[in-house]
Amino acid sequence: MDFLHIILIVIIVVCAVAIYNLLRKLHKKEVQLRQFNRSLDTLDVDRLEAKLNSHLFKNILNSIQSHAYQTYYTIDKLSGVLDYVLYDAEKKFVTPYEEMSFAKDYIDINKIKLSPLFELKTKIIYQDTEPYLHSKILIPLVCIDLIENAFKHADIQSEDAFISITIELKNNFFSISVSNKISPKPPLYKSHGGIGSAGFESKLKKIYGDRYSLERNSQQGVFNAYLKINLEHEQN
Repeated sequence: MDFLHIILIVIIVVCAVAIYNLLRKLHKKEVQLRQFNRSLDTLDVDRLEAKLNSHLFKNILNSIQSHAYQTYYTIDKLSGVLDYVLYDAEKKFVTPYEEMSFAKDYIDINKIKLSPLFELKTKIIYQDTEPYLHSKILIPLVCIDLIENAFKHADIQSEDAFISITIELKNNFFSISVSNKISPKPPLYKSHGGIGSAGFESKLKKIYGDRYSLERNSQQGVFNAYLKINLEHEQN
């Protein structure tokens, strides 16, 4: 056998081995393709079953409706709050009823960032027979400093976290009481905030003199603030 025949045999053997390996790979790919098709068929059935599951579809629809309602509700509340801040806050005085309505809307807006399981207690107490209910007698935004601080500094993560807000008009006194568990984390810095505690107290002193009291204290990780205003001798 000459050298040329040896080279030819080697080439044939190499080609045969290559073809054999290629056929093995093709067979393996075919098996994998069949397995994939079976998985795809199963997936399509599962998707079809989910598509035909009316309860699943109804739950999704209810969830969408809930978020849509929450968005509309919040925007509506925010619109009222902005109107109050932009227009009523420009007035020298507002009625206790207007201030309490504003406070309720402001609290409702802040609820959004809280877990549904968070303990937020809110009470707004008054009688329609209260003589000062609709009298323009309160400085506007008198509630916002205490409420804003509660949401800003409250612990909203721990299991026993809470915020409690009570606003009351009774016997010619307007009062707001706020308590919250203090967060161990420092609040985020704000370059622009509300009117500020110092400015708030200065305004109270200027308008109401000795007819108001403001107390702030911390006890066992709970911050308490209480404002009480005597409206009896205030002139409209």
